[in-house]
Amino acid sequence: MRSLFAKILLWFSAVVVIALVGSGVIFRFVQSEEEFGRQGPRFGMLTLQLNEARHAYETGGPEALEAFIARARGPLRFGGFLADAEGTNLVSGEKDPDLIRQARRSRGRPFSYKDGRYFARPSDDGKYWFFLPLRRERPPGRLMFLPSWLLWLIPAVILLCYGLARYLTSPLRHIEQAVTRFGKGDFAARARSTRRDELGQLARTFDQMAERIQALVGSQRRLLLDISHELRSPLTRLGLAVELARSGSDQAAALDRIQKEADRLNALVGEVLTLTRAEADPASMRYGPVPVDELLRELVEICSVEAGARNTRLELREPPSVTIRGDEELLRRAIENVIRNAIRYEPEGSAIELSLDKEDSSLVIRIRDHGPGAPESSLPHLFEPFYRVEGDRSRQSGGTGLGLAIARRAVELHQGSITARNAQPGLLVEIKLPADTAESAARI
Repeated sequence: MRSLFAKILLWFSAVVVIALVGSGVIFRFVQSEEEFGRQGPRFGMLTLQLNEARHAYETGGPEALEAFIARARGPLRFGGFLADAEGTNLVSGEKDPDLIRQARRSRGRPFSYKDGRYFARPSDDGKYWFFLPLRRERPPGRLMFLPSWLLWLIPAVILLCYGLARYLTSPLRHIEQAVTRFGKGDFAARARSTRRDELGQLARTFDQMAERIQALVGSQRRLLLDISHELRSPLTRLGLAVELARSGSDQAAALDRIQKEADRLNALVGEVLTLTRAEADPASMRYGPVPVDELLRELVEICSVEAGARNTRLELREPPSVTIRGDEELLRRAIENVIRNAIRYEPEGSAIELSLDKEDSSLVIRIRDHGPGAPESSLPHLFEPFYRVEGDRSRQSGGTGLGLAIARRAVELHQGSITARNAQPGLLVEIKLPADTAESAARI
């Protein structure tokens, strides 16, 4: 039997039935031992009944004795009979000497004989015995050791056990169905339990896992489609440049084009690998102390060369000394990608503003350019892989469309957030890291 529902139902039912039967047996055993004590007032009248039955028999014979017993059986419910010392029933005439011998052995206590139980009282001279059959507490046909109320209770208990087993196993069946559907590729399958116990928590944990897996699978599918699209254009141009080189019309220009497209493909592959690492298991991150102020100064120095080539500059407001615990390479790529994105759209002759501040429970890095900004409807999508605002010139400026996506994932892996808003003019990007991350780093 492999069904947990059936096991729980049968187990509880068996336990309850065994408990009821055991209670009935004990109840009957105790009742048998104490039956005489419970009916003691009636048995105390046996001597009187014996004397009256003897008087009726000796004065009127069997007819008078039978009339007396009939009168006593009515109001007093005594169904006894009178016998002589040889065991002969003085009304019916039946002789049973074994009944007398069994009565003598009982020594005044109830005794079993043939198909019944009796209580016997002898006369003082030993000539007569008065026998009283003990009344049956329950009619024949029922279990002789179970009270009637217990027989009615067993179906009710089994029904309750059925409800309990169903209550315990129903959410497991729902989770099993959801897992089966999910395993077959239906990533929208959910258990959707409203219970508040451990089984409900298990179902909600599965739903959370399914949500995360569905998001990851969807993200990977979109990323694969976007990569396929992004690779198609440089490969097409690369093929055309190869054909031009073969034709020999302008080999130098064709080779330059081939080199440019190869560099673009190499950059795209590098960005994809970085994004893949950022999407990997957080446990694979290389944590260590990261001096954020020094990291910003270093990035400003590195990126100033590219900014100068575009006739712009980087201005870093003197940052406070802050060290956090994190993956330095991921944080470096995140901040660098935002800076390079700002350089790409910064007007000539202007400056990109950078700052580092402590605000309540957060460490905030702000990077602002003075370019055209972005439509309000596009702001929530700027950090998605390969997303480009309509009219974006990043393809011509060398962007791959992955920089901001890498920055968002790297920041999220550090329990932070990254947002963008229009600064009128330009775009302001804020990177927030939890202050407790910085405090834990201070104890390294």
